[in-house]
Amino acid sequence: MNKASPTTTDVAGRVWSAMLAYVKANDRNRELQEALGLGRGTGRVKVLLMLLNGPATLRDIATANETDAPYTTVIVDKLESLGLAERTAHPDDNRRKLVKITEAGQEAAEHARRIFFEPPAELAGLPPADLNLLDEVMTRLTAGAAMPKEKSLK
Repeated sequence: MNKASPTTTDVAGRVWSAMLAYVKANDRNRELQEALGLGRGTGRVKVLLMLLNGPATLRDIATANETDAPYTTVIVDKLESLGLAERTAHPDDNRRKLVKITEAGQEAAEHARRIFFEPPAELAGLPPADLNLLDEVMTRLTAGAAMPKEKSLK
């Protein structure tokens, strides 16, 4: 009996499963928690990295991180208590505050960036031809993901 060759869907499913397993196996959250002492999750790190681009209002932070105002306040309160961020008066509106990163926050954010974006040794050790092929494929995939999806008409 001849075994049927795998369908494109079968192969795509295996590739997707392998990608998820690889990313999960190389999760950097625990390393970030231990190195920066920011607790569980990446919300605080994401805010620190955002603040590297300049001060932001609580509303800007909430919108960029898709969080609600109370949770954003909790994040900023924690960053302030650790000396990584500070609230200052908004120059155009006394009712609003700007959140700005401190020098210690900049150092923590740069450390987080190194942890997040340093490729795992197995990936960095791939032969150049494999890395180039993977780069090409991932570039196509991410370009496709960035394009707006057609909304279904129901």
